[in-house]
Amino acid sequence: QVQLVESGGGLVQAGGSLRLSCAASGRSFSNYAMGWFRQAPGKGRELVASSSWNGRTTYYADDDVKDRFTISCEIAKNTVYLQMNSLKPEDTAVYYCASATSRIATSRLLDYNYWGQGTQVTVSS
Repeated sequence: QVQLVESGGGLVQAGGSLRLSCAASGRSFSNYAMGWFRQAPGKGRELVASSSWNGRTTYYADDDVKDRFTISCEIAKNTVYLQMNSLKPEDTAVYYCASATSRIATSRLLDYNYWGQGTQVTVSS
């Protein structure tokens, strides 16, 4: 059974940092890209960043996210991280880890078929 378990969310002041972790189990994840998505209240789920397990291909939502966030994968631990720096109140959302249907890192929700339960990130001003 495939499981993705996120951790590391919490409450932080604007300008602070958090590192999210996603522990994956249940299959050989090195064959599938991984992604971090987020969903703010009243909004749809959107990609934050995605990566192949070897890190050769990464995808970020936009330049602002790319400048502040870093996705990384640790194959030995089957764990994906999202380092978030210079956090802003608009980053407040539930963050989800997801496993893709192929090795290719993409931005489309439809390309991901396994999801974690989410972890809340709240950034205060």
